[in-house]
Amino acid sequence: MKLALLLLKKLPEELAHSFALSGLKFLYKLRVLNLFIKKPKNNEFHLLGMNFKNKLGTAAGLDKNGDYIDPLGALGFGFLEVGTVTPLPQPGNDRPRLFRLFDEKAIINRMGFNNKGVDHLVKNLNSINYDGVVGVNIGANKNSKGQKRIDDYLFCFKKVFNLADYIVINISSPNTHSLRELHDEDNLSDLLRQIASLSSDLNSTKPIFLKVSPDETNETIERIVGEIKEFNFSGLIATNTTIDKKLLKNSHYHSYKGGLSGAPLLAKSNETIKCIRSIDEKVPLIGVGGVMTKDDFDDKLNSGANLIQVYTGFILKGPSIINELLD
Repeated sequence: MKLALLLLKKLPEELAHSFALSGLKFLYKLRVLNLFIKKPKNNEFHLLGMNFKNKLGTAAGLDKNGDYIDPLGALGFGFLEVGTVTPLPQPGNDRPRLFRLFDEKAIINRMGFNNKGVDHLVKNLNSINYDGVVGVNIGANKNSKGQKRIDDYLFCFKKVFNLADYIVINISSPNTHSLRELHDEDNLSDLLRQIASLSSDLNSTKPIFLKVSPDETNETIERIVGEIKEFNFSGLIATNTTIDKKLLKNSHYHSYKGGLSGAPLLAKSNETIKCIRSIDEKVPLIGVGGVMTKDDFDDKLNSGANLIQVYTGFILKGPSIINELLD
């Protein structure tokens, strides 16, 4: 496995990502995946009526289309989150758009919700063998604005609510133009109101999370916590990537466009989690951002997260990070 990681480091980022996940899928289909990777013991955790095999899951972006749910689940994650998915397939932003910063233990991406569309994801969700919790992260197509943007979220919600264990409303990617404007008070209230109304009309009891940015003020976070309570959302995912490149030691990267994830994001993400927890001691929180070591995992739990997700740590360190964090 170490040799495979070394080889993947030599490949362009997106090609390496595809090769790695396709390799896991190939080993899974041959039923030999666990000969190469030790699966951790289950340590069940219960939240919002869901039974998680452990507190560690994948963040959205790792498996955008749900193409790799079974092999990722076989690695021992406690839960998986797929997406972000949009109503229509879209290619995302121009390449290059993904950069591994090995010296910073970080990634910068400006992918732009590239995905195969919600119907492709639905097809995959209908054919999986994985028996763990699967969340679906939904977004809007690049060219959708105003009510059409909200309609995109509603469209995806209707498509996936019967198949997802929980649903995430992603308003915090920095790589879709003006998406973060949905953090604004009027925009957010309108979005949450319409999603809550649809959920009620569908008689859905599925938990709904809102994924927030680490770049918002404490005042904005306080307002958001109030709004999710007003519209009976289940919890928050904190946080998405940051646009603050000054967190990077190497100034060469400061001009790179896109969202920053990995080790430099840890403290900023944890501050957002602490802020949320200071406002509401009980709101369910999934913490994500900068988890690279067992200490990072514990720090995020101690900051107030109920569950933890990884993305950059998994990409840079491979499946060994699962046992490292859970041991």
